[in-house]
Amino acid sequence: MVNKMPEKNNITILIGGAAGQGIQTIGSLLARVCHNAGLFIFSTDEFESRIRGGHNTHLLRISNQPVVTPCLTPDILVAIDDKTYEFHKDDLAPEGIILVNKPLEISELSHVYNMPLEEYAIKLGEIIYSNTIAAGAVLAVLGAEYKDFQLVLEKEFKNKGKKILNQNLKAGKLGFDIGRSIDFPNFFDFTKVDHGNIVMSGAKAAALGALAADCRFFPFYPMSPGTPVVTNVVNNSKDLPVVVEQAEDEIAAVTMAVGASFAGIRSLVATSGGGFCLMTEGLGFAGITETPLVIINAQRPGPATGLATRTAQADLLFTINASHDEFPRFVFAPGGILETFNIVKKAVYLSEKYQVPSIVLMDHFLIDSTMTEQKSFEVGNEYNGFLNSDTKLYQNEKYQRYKLTETGISPRILPCGSHDGFNALVRSTGNEHTEEGLSFEGLDNRNNMVKKRFKKSPMMEQEMGMPYIAHEQSKFFLTGWGSSKYSIMEACRRLKKRRFDVGCIIFEHIWPMDVSKLTRQLENKELIMVEGNATCQLGSLICQQTGIKYIASILKYDGRLISPEYIIKNAENIIG
Repeated sequence: MVNKMPEKNNITILIGGAAGQGIQTIGSLLARVCHNAGLFIFSTDEFESRIRGGHNTHLLRISNQPVVTPCLTPDILVAIDDKTYEFHKDDLAPEGIILVNKPLEISELSHVYNMPLEEYAIKLGEIIYSNTIAAGAVLAVLGAEYKDFQLVLEKEFKNKGKKILNQNLKAGKLGFDIGRSIDFPNFFDFTKVDHGNIVMSGAKAAALGALAADCRFFPFYPMSPGTPVVTNVVNNSKDLPVVVEQAEDEIAAVTMAVGASFAGIRSLVATSGGGFCLMTEGLGFAGITETPLVIINAQRPGPATGLATRTAQADLLFTINASHDEFPRFVFAPGGILETFNIVKKAVYLSEKYQVPSIVLMDHFLIDSTMTEQKSFEVGNEYNGFLNSDTKLYQNEKYQRYKLTETGISPRILPCGSHDGFNALVRSTGNEHTEEGLSFEGLDNRNNMVKKRFKKSPMMEQEMGMPYIAHEQSKFFLTGWGSSKYSIMEACRRLKKRRFDVGCIIFEHIWPMDVSKLTRQLENKELIMVEGNATCQLGSLICQQTGIKYIASILKYDGRLISPEYIIKNAENIIG
């Protein structure tokens, strides 16, 4: 191999194969070596809803600068199966290379290298070692040294026994020997450096955000892509006082959370669109009882089962209006990993402060994506509570759980929560109720309680951040929400570089909206909506609330991620 100076500061590797072939393992090993060298990574997966077979990919982007978006033009394509080669060979970047798992009739192509992984692995004893061979080969191509990989392998397999460790070390060395014979023009400095960066997934960030806000109870019913949030909580359950409970269904999970919250335990439920549908009854129960409740809805394409392992942004309007009748709620849609951590903390905090449900909209892409973060993940003060523990106040009067107040927020105490021997009677019901919590159908009472609940709205609006706007003097604005944030920002940057008069607007704090402020921000701006749904839901919501109409939309609803390239291609046609 002839070493050359780096010609670009980022490399995209696409690893493809069938379910069960270990493509994520290859990506994970590569990422850890790169992370040790202080390089920045971004990775995401696309896979079919099946245990074995199908066509799945792991995309890994590596850079010596922060990288926050995917690139769909791979520099290195690792084809573990024939489908990967056939589906992605034409996507390859100029000067890119392809590593194929077994001989194909492509020997005349100079950029395609045969690497029969399974044959090599069987010689080492088991086919499973093919993943380590592949990772070693790619690292050698990138310019790493074997010792860089050896450190990662020793840490990964130190508890697996000496035999497994030694065989993986041999497999890694074999991969390096293969990779060294492949010429590739892009190299990084793999010298190990000390740095404070961390690699974090969206699912882990959501779990840590909940824990940082002092959530103690996590009832759930498994549903992709929401389940990884809970599994990341489980990983911390030995060190923290938390309970994770798999319920018999989604209705049970959400009502468990409401019950725990009524008793003073902060709770969070993670699900997906179909599960959230079932949870709307519990959501309404939290609404009328004014009980804090936090739900993460990790969106995926529907209706019904839809595309169970793909991504979408199609639950926005449903989430804002979920459950029958009307009651206030918070709706957030974080755009990145650190944003997810901070927004989940905020959702928990505000849910308890205002005694309303908070819903965090994520999606498969954000849940699954992993990236290097430089900024710290700090606990903050979101663990502070809003409970009134002075039950002596209520010994000479009836405790009014739903007392009519100027703010609409009533004093909240816990049942049997006194430490002084005095306990106020705490009542709660799913029926409309009096200030004391007794069921009552009086006309004035009903009107007063509806008004009471919505009295919170103006203060809730003030808690919400306004959308981020870049290049405010531009004519056109790529406008989106949630996980498309960084793809929109990258597309905007590249279009500006080509002298397109374009800025971008990103919404992460969705509902409630401060309509007067938002109208002032958006007036005289030509909005091009970028959304992962078929009906331009945020665009419709903005129009409904402010009267401002978008001029065009870039929509994607095939279950795949919204890439910067997709936005740029469509924006060029719109702007002209």
